[in-house]
Amino acid sequence: MLVAAAVCPCPPLLVPEVAGGAAHEMDEARAACHDAIAVLAAARPDRLVVVGTADPAGRGRYPQGATGSLRPFGVDLEVRLGEGPPAGHPLPPSLTVGAWLLRHTDWSAAPAEGLGVREPLPRERCARTGRELAASAERLALLVMGDGSACRTIKAPGYFDERAPAFDTDAARALGAADPAGLLALDEELAYELRASGRACWQVLAGAAEDAGLGGRLLYDQAPYGVGYLVASWS
Repeated sequence: MLVAAAVCPCPPLLVPEVAGGAAHEMDEARAACHDAIAVLAAARPDRLVVVGTADPAGRGRYPQGATGSLRPFGVDLEVRLGEGPPAGHPLPPSLTVGAWLLRHTDWSAAPAEGLGVREPLPRERCARTGRELAASAERLALLVMGDGSACRTIKAPGYFDERAPAFDTDAARALGAADPAGLLALDEELAYELRASGRACWQVLAGAAEDAGLGGRLLYDQAPYGVGYLVASWS
């Protein structure tokens, strides 16, 4: 059963070593992520799954001990998911950032595993995956890594799209209210066009939370680089 969830964005710029001199621009988002993860620890889960967007080669499950690298982003830094010896395939970037966040909040509340989700995954399969996760542990916590639209300004990775603010507003409303139905109502095709990498992961969360009765709190909602970054806590 799902007992808590934290929703965080997954840009490598969350890692100060990657952001360099611009690290301070993500201070507020980073602090909100730490606060959301602290709520996970307080829920005393017996299993944590980090859910993040992944390309076809990176989808699937990652065991505790799986390692990710930030070398593709110019930093000679590796992070490990949970404790234990290195295991499994290299983590995709979203799970690597999630593992870094856990390391920097001194996570020790429960074993940590990973799940890479392809963005085009249909909502029905996302929800089913979430239900399966919820049934896998008596006290499950999820750390859900994914971004909103990448089309909020003309300098955004996807340029400006006038539909982007409304999409992110709908996502923020559902995440802040811990509303599974609202997350499942997010349009898959629109999310793809807006390059919203979090859509599928958020809908996995929706499936896991269907019968959990959790409350939500939106901790951060900004688009500092033209990309919607949302942080929420469910408990």
